[in-house]
Formats: sequence, structure tokens, C-alpha cells
Amino acid sequence: MSQEAVLARINVMKPLLGEEEAKALADVVASGWVAQGPKVKEFETLFAAGQSVRHAVATSSCTTALHLALVVAGIGPGDDVLVPSLSFIATANAVTYVGARPVFCDVDPATGNVTAETIHAALTLDTRAVIVVDQGGVPLDLDPIRELCDRHEITVIEDAACAVGSTYKGKPVGTRADIAVWSFHPRKILTTGEGGMLTTNRADWAARVRTLREHSMSVSATDRHGSVLAPPEVYLEVGFNYRMTDLQAAVGIVQLGRLPEILQRRRDIASRYVAGLAGLRGLRLVSDPPYGTTNYQSFWIEVLPSFATSREGLMEKLADAGISARRGIMAAHRQPAYRWRDGGNASLQHTQRLNDRTLILPVFHDLSDEGLGRIISTIRAAAT
Repeated sequence: MSQEAVLARINVMKPLLGEEEAKALADVVASGWVAQGPKVKEFETLFAAGQSVRHAVATSSCTTALHLALVVAGIGPGDDVLVPSLSFIATANAVTYVGARPVFCDVDPATGNVTAETIHAALTLDTRAVIVVDQGGVPLDLDPIRELCDRHEITVIEDAACAVGSTYKGKPVGTRADIAVWSFHPRKILTTGEGGMLTTNRADWAARVRTLREHSMSVSATDRHGSVLAPPEVYLEVGFNYRMTDLQAAVGIVQLGRLPEILQRRRDIASRYVAGLAGLRGLRLVSDPPYGTTNYQSFWIEVLPSFATSREGLMEKLADAGISARRGIMAAHRQPAYRWRDGGNASLQHTQRLNDRTLILPVFHDLSDEGLGRIISTIRAAAT
């Protein structure tokens, strides 16, 4: 690759961070309170309101939020938890943290999400919970899943790591699940560097998560540090250090205010991809499902056998043009950590096809028209 191409590299993503976030961080530093404190509480309140839920609890990551969701749902050894294999490996890992068995289920070939049908095919006599994922920000069809799981008394946990700003039947995703978890990793459209959130309408679960994330102390760190004479604390059960800092929360508050602008820009970029790649034989593009809207956290394409080159070949051509793309969502059951585990007997044919054929294209707020044009031109050239 030439030096010019290196300098003009287009990354697959880039977080939107600026002067407002820098000022928010400086204000927290000046306050002297940088650990979990008033900014975390403010971030939780704003996030809960934005997601139309009663309770939001900030954590150190989405993975730790998912771990706590399973703990408060009472999942443990001897229990089966249905999960999509087509997801980042943390979805399955959290199940193993509590000693339960992740049972893999297949996905819808169009959306990449689990469905009531794929869940039903993977059910076991020991199924106690299902983790459903809004993959790449594409909302899943949750109502039929809730109907199935409620009938079998199965807890529904929604891994909405990628889905802030996505909607299901006109409402934010996550509102119909028993618990939902969210990510603020730099690859997500809202970021706090690292960080996560758990949302639920159950006050008892939210209260227990707040305690568990702070080593299960009976007195919160905020209350202890805010008191001249700190009250004695009691450790109610074995807990965790899964706290978010006020530094992270301050950035998150600014990012929440940017969300409408971020969503519109990402949808504009997606529209440009759709228009620019129209008519190319052998490509299938991600799109809104009929029951909701995606935030386009990822814009993925499926490279079909009828395309002029393979997915790997297309990635090489993009790389030669200084464009960074990524292979599509991983399949956890193919990873060494899970390859030899008993992960269920459901067919995973759609999972394997999407794992083999999908490609994630660059989408970020500052992606220029010139950059978009270069990506589209490179793909169109590869199609001939």
C-alpha cells in the first residue's frame, strides 16, 4: 500500500468525541469526585428516561451488566441459558460465569437475530433464561419470544449492547425484556471509553444490582464518602467491583445529548450505501426490519456466492484502497473456548452462513462524502 493510501486510511469506526466531552471530564476532575458518584446517578436517571424504563444501573462494562443480570435472575449451576452463537463471545461467557450452560440457538437469516422459532428449536427441560441480542443494532422481534418464554416461565434478558437508539414497534428496544443490558465501548455509537448499563422495571432487581456492583456493601460508596462520620458497612453477600466512574458517566451524559444527531448521521450514511450499491448482483445489505428501526451501529453486507469475488477477496480489495472493513459477527460455537463444550443440538446453519459471508463496512459520524464515495467505488469495481 502506498504512503498516500496509508495516510488516507478509512477506519471501520471512530467514536464521536469533542470539546464538550473534554470539558465534562475537566469539570469532574476539578470537583475532586472521580469515582462512582453524582454523575453516575445523573447518567442512570437520564438513560432510564431515554429508554422508557423505571430503573437503570451503571456498570463497568456490558459484560459485567450481563453477569449481574443472570445473578439477580437466579441463574446458576444446573440451569440452561439459550444464547445466539452469532454474537460477541461475552454473551456466552456471562452464562459460564454463573455456572450455567450456554445452549446455542440459530438466527433469522435476514436480521441475524434469534426468533421464537429458533429459540423453540433449542429449548431444553433445564432452560431457565434466554439471552436475546439486537445484533449490530438491528432490533429483534421480541413479542413472539416473550409469549413463548412467558408460557414456559423463562426469563428474557436482552443484550442490547449495540442497540441504543434502535426501536421496536415505535418504542426503544429493551422495554419488553425482563432485563436489558447496554454497552458504551468505543465501537458503540455512544461511548464512555468502557462502561455498561443494566435496565429493568423491577425495583428489587435494580436494588440488588446496585449493591452487587459495590462488593455487596450495605452502604454505598457515595453515602460513605459523602459523610463526615461514615456509617459502618456490612457485606451482605459475595459481590463484585463492577462500578462505573463519574469520569465515564460525565462523558456518557454528553453523548446521550448527541444521540439524535448521531442516529441521523448513521442513517444518512446507510442510505448512501444503499443507493451506491444498488443493482450489484451478489450483495445483500442490512436494512430495517418491518417492525422497527436499526441505529446502524454496524452496516453489514452479505457477500453471496454469485458476487464476483469472495468475502475475503473483497476485504483485500478494500484494504488495498486503504479501507478497513471487518468480518461479520463471530460464531461462538466455532471458537476454541466453546468448540468442545456441550452447547446444545440445534441446527446453526444460518449462523454459520452469516459468519462465513458477512462483512462490516465503515460507519462513523465524521466519515466524509469523499470517503463514502471511495468505499462504494471500490466495492463496485470488485463486482466487475
